[in-house]
Amino acid sequence: IDEFDKMEEGDRTAIHEVMEQQSVSIAKAGITTTLNTRTTVLAAANPLYGRYNPYKSPVENIDLPAALLSRFDLLFLLLDTVDNDKDRQLAIHVCKVHSNYDKQEKRVVDDKLGGEDAPVGSDDTDVLNLGFKAFDANFMRTYIRKAKSYEPMIDDQLQKSIVDAYVSMRDDEKRGDIDSRKSYTTPRTLLAILRLSQAHARARFSEKVEQQDFDEAMRLLKASKESVELSAPAKRGANPLDLVYDIISDLSRRDSVQAADGWVDMAHIVSMAGHKALSREMVIEAIENWESLSVLCQNPERTLVKFIVPPA
Repeated sequence: IDEFDKMEEGDRTAIHEVMEQQSVSIAKAGITTTLNTRTTVLAAANPLYGRYNPYKSPVENIDLPAALLSRFDLLFLLLDTVDNDKDRQLAIHVCKVHSNYDKQEKRVVDDKLGGEDAPVGSDDTDVLNLGFKAFDANFMRTYIRKAKSYEPMIDDQLQKSIVDAYVSMRDDEKRGDIDSRKSYTTPRTLLAILRLSQAHARARFSEKVEQQDFDEAMRLLKASKESVELSAPAKRGANPLDLVYDIISDLSRRDSVQAADGWVDMAHIVSMAGHKALSREMVIEAIENWESLSVLCQNPERTLVKFIVPPA
């Protein structure tokens, strides 16, 4: 469902039952019945006023009722941050679509008109030059139909692990310094762990949910929570020097940065700091303070930053 935030109020109310009870009630032409729903809901929504506000919760940013938003098992925030590698890959992909696809389509048409049969399974099907051949639609339909025929069960030993993980998550949020408006664990989270674990087991054509399925479900939930928490602004009383240090430290561990001898792009640092409600001036001041302490250094153009001694 695209533009999920533009949904009418009547449709929002109707989808509550679908996502909570996995059933839909129909009352038309004198027929009243309830049907099971077997469809996964994948929705995308835009932030209110076109820009994500880190000072507000996801509910306030997306302008959706909390009762509806909490029915989703996973929630990911896709923020537009400056990243040279990702920006370059996106630009190359768009250029390939506009430069290679028309030629490939014309080649296929010419082959058909010329009566020459294109070799089946050849590399010519790699339209975007991705380096691999994608599975066709028939294979994916067959795979999904086969996977949906399994109903994996959870044994007693794994049940204990799931219960302990859920209780631990609740306890960590109670004791930890987490903004409850942005990330919270509810009993629906427990159902999400069960659904994700069973789905991963179905993907393996397994009749039993194993530890690897549970571990993958927990990894997805952790990634979802991290994407929400990383959008939070700097907490009141937090030292900008420490925040900038942590950002540079995280970026310096990336493979692309290590390949560039540890140099981190200043634009990327400023972009990441913006989600912590830090201005460019605050970032520059923090870097200069660390530079005076011989912790960081900059290139002559002052566009790159690196640690003098890489952090452990």
